[in-house]
Amino acid sequence: MSQRPFKILGIQQVAIGGTSKEKLRSLWVDMLGLEVQGSFSSERENVDEDICAMGKGPFKVEVDLMQPLDPEKKPAVHATPLNHVGLWVDDLPRCVEWLTAQGVRFAPGGIRRGAAGYDITFLHPKGNEEFPIGGEGVLVELVQAPPEVIQAYATLAG
Repeated sequence: MSQRPFKILGIQQVAIGGTSKEKLRSLWVDMLGLEVQGSFSSERENVDEDICAMGKGPFKVEVDLMQPLDPEKKPAVHATPLNHVGLWVDDLPRCVEWLTAQGVRFAPGGIRRGAAGYDITFLHPKGNEEFPIGGEGVLVELVQAPPEVIQAYATLAG
């Protein structure tokens, strides 16, 4: 295996799905004190979400509270309560290229702009014959870290 040409810097987000954003908001916003910072809706992704956050600056972690626009359609963002975890990556294109060469399966859609404005892509939860490495049941979102996050993690690493 060749040397990894990228670094995973930390958790960017956790996405939590349910049938009702109001019920999710009752726990995560009203009880735990997360701040709602925006919202996102996409028919293509069948999602209506509140974008919440905890922490500050480059160490802020996004918590997305998601419900489906149509519970009968796919993707079913409410079917898996922990829908996906997002990881900051210092060089997303190189990361995708290298992981693909290692046999990692990506979900359809490629690198694209995500709800929070960062470039993203998803590792498929299951491998297949062509790409045997998947998320073992977990959808993993890789998120291009902005310069301030890369710098903050570099400073911590010394």
